[in-house]
Amino acid sequence: MKLAEKLQLIRKREGLSQEDLAEKLGISRQAVSKWESGQSVPDLNKLIILSELYNVTIDYLVKETYEFEGSQEKEISNTGKQYGENLENKETQLIIHFNNKYSLEYEYKSKKTICGVPVVHINLGRGLKKAKGIIPIGNISCGVISIGFISIGIFSLGFLSIGLISIALLAIGFLLSIGTISLGGFSIGAIAVGKYSIGASAIASDIAIGDYAKANIAIGNITEGSNLISLGTSGEEIEELIKHEYPNLAQWVVNKIKFFVGCIR
Repeated sequence: MKLAEKLQLIRKREGLSQEDLAEKLGISRQAVSKWESGQSVPDLNKLIILSELYNVTIDYLVKETYEFEGSQEKEISNTGKQYGENLENKETQLIIHFNNKYSLEYEYKSKKTICGVPVVHINLGRGLKKAKGIIPIGNISCGVISIGFISIGIFSLGFLSIGLISIALLAIGFLLSIGTISLGGFSIGAIAVGKYSIGASAIASDIAIGDYAKANIAIGNITEGSNLISLGTSGEEIEELIKHEYPNLAQWVVNKIKFFVGCIR
């Protein structure tokens, strides 16, 4: 695959128009068009910027082979020629290249959208691959049901997650958070901080349950707070104290607290 074809294919893979790329490089759209039609080639400085922008090497751009062998190289080259500008309409793009290191990049956007947002958007690969959709999956994801290394959503799952309900190594959940380090309304984790917290080390404004517990009502082996209860205390005594301190607390919450105390004992 020649330089002109690569420049066009990678630009479209990144979701950039010729105008967008021209603006990033500080040049005219016509200059980008000439590069992609083979009428001219970028100078060295522009090649350096392009390689950084596309997260590839200059060597990969300028070599007139695609680092695939045999039929694979031919297939990709023919695909680029056959579809041309129509590649912008492709819903799925799979880019694989070998350049001393193996790299796999994959992006998929569902045709179905809600309020202009794709139902599913998957964007995986090297660098800060962002996914936005109702169900996004990416290195950085943002949506309703969000899955990613860094994820933000109503329901969020990942290494670092922020959401209404969040599950992660580091979880921040406004309603429920579950993680090694957990911060939220109802927080469960090795280190849990919230309004109601359960964990090896639990800190809460209202009720904490754990080996170490610190809260207004602290239930644990080592406790700090206004009302201190050991894990061996009966469920009836715990319920009586909770109802005394929080008379408006829903019964199902009280039952869940008693359940978790029973599990930790």
